[in-house]
Amino acid sequence: MNLYISVYQLWEEMKLNHLAKYGAITAATVISLAVLRKWIAGGVCYSRVRLDGRTVVITGANTGIGKETAQDMAKRGARVVMACRDLSRAEKAAEEIRSSTGNGNVVVRHLDLASFFSVRQFAQEYIATEDRLDILINNAGVMMCPHSLTVDGYETQFAVNHLGHFLLTVLLLDMLKTSAPSRVVNVSSIAHKGGKIRFNDLNFIRTPYDSLVSYKQSKLANVLFTRELARRTKGSGVTVYALHPGVIHTELGRYIQTRYPVLSTLLFIPALLLMKTPKQGAQTSIYCAVTEGLENYSGCYFSDCQLKEPAPEAKDDVAAVRLWDVSSQLVGYKEED
Repeated sequence: MNLYISVYQLWEEMKLNHLAKYGAITAATVISLAVLRKWIAGGVCYSRVRLDGRTVVITGANTGIGKETAQDMAKRGARVVMACRDLSRAEKAAEEIRSSTGNGNVVVRHLDLASFFSVRQFAQEYIATEDRLDILINNAGVMMCPHSLTVDGYETQFAVNHLGHFLLTVLLLDMLKTSAPSRVVNVSSIAHKGGKIRFNDLNFIRTPYDSLVSYKQSKLANVLFTRELARRTKGSGVTVYALHPGVIHTELGRYIQTRYPVLSTLLFIPALLLMKTPKQGAQTSIYCAVTEGLENYSGCYFSDCQLKEPAPEAKDDVAAVRLWDVSSQLVGYKEED
């Protein structure tokens, strides 16, 4: 009863003292935002594992979570190969990473995931010039872009987000095996939930193109590919992980901003408050790449540096095998390659 009276008296005094009232409201707002930001930031990788003598390949490493991942790998002493489409931007990012980490063993190689020729060229040059591959992080991607076909004739999101990484991984698989224990990390998304692999219409020829439906298909493909690759590499020393990095404020959303400029402008400030930073978004990629003891979880799905349950459609082994076979055919891959 006395506590109630004290609180009541305090509130009455605050009503008379506007400065105190607004100060309390401001303080409560700041504290609430701080708690919200901490919750949105999600998990953090606390592993102190060193990667001296190890080589890490990261696609799309010149910006966003790819760049943050590359910086972390460089800090751990790894040789970092930044596989990027835009060489000038990649070299600028590489120089920043060399300077900030003191690791001069950060190199740039050209890779355009929208071109199977480019993927094969990258793999051939890598195998010819590098002696090991300890961690492959398939990070690059596009999101909700307008409908277009790649030079090879495939829908862009499916081609870049899945087919290009599929081909890159299988071409480098022998080197991953000879470097074992090694890891493959596939950056997927929570958007895989509700996705569907349209095996009979991957290019959206028969049905109207929907950029979100296409994106969800490509992200589901990432998780199914992870599952099937883990099955095929069991016992080889190569382990594979898929992950959701979180909702992040990066260049990945550039097509959404272009398509809905007014809405994007209105939501800019709320987006900054409600989205992860690239550094926060990179934490689960880093976690899957370096955390010790994950070997028994090959083929699994992670989010916020924790093991999570993927959507039911991502656990369809029949679809995973079919996707592997279809992908092999589309990219022209044969086991003897």
